[in-house]
Amino acid sequence: MKNNLHFDFIADKVKNTLTIRREFSADRPLVWDCYTKSELLDQWFAPAPLTTKTKSMDFSEGGHWHYAMVEPNGTEYWGWTDYLKIKPIDYYTSLDAFCNAEGEINKDLPRAEWLVTFTDKGENALVETIVTYKSLSDLETVIQMGMEQGMMATLEKLDQLLLTLKK
Repeated sequence: MKNNLHFDFIADKVKNTLTIRREFSADRPLVWDCYTKSELLDQWFAPAPLTTKTKSMDFSEGGHWHYAMVEPNGTEYWGWTDYLKIKPIDYYTSLDAFCNAEGEINKDLPRAEWLVTFTDKGENALVETIVTYKSLSDLETVIQMGMEQGMMATLEKLDQLLLTLKK
């Protein structure tokens, strides 16, 4: 699906950050819900053809989200997100990691801090995500893993979900 919605993916190799800005054709409260409720995240948070399944989620400061991205053949890629600070429908900060099905963090893969900000852009919502890595090496690792293509494909799935939710 091609649309005219704003999309930026900027790697800053001095600050070790990725900045992803994406506009959605929906109001901010609905987009916030899609980012913060497991039953909605499970419908979009993985690039096609992968799907997402939540093992546990507590969207609160000090809470977490333990989930897997699942390939059609059943292979699972587990992730862990710790929620640090939350200001509903404006922003949240979190710390993400790769882990296993038991939630044990994989220390060999990069962790990053995420600042996810939600603003109004006319009738649409703009989400800006700034992902900060500990080192340039960590940033380059996730770029090599296909972060840009994965984010583009994942956010297109959110576009599709928003179309169904707005009906």
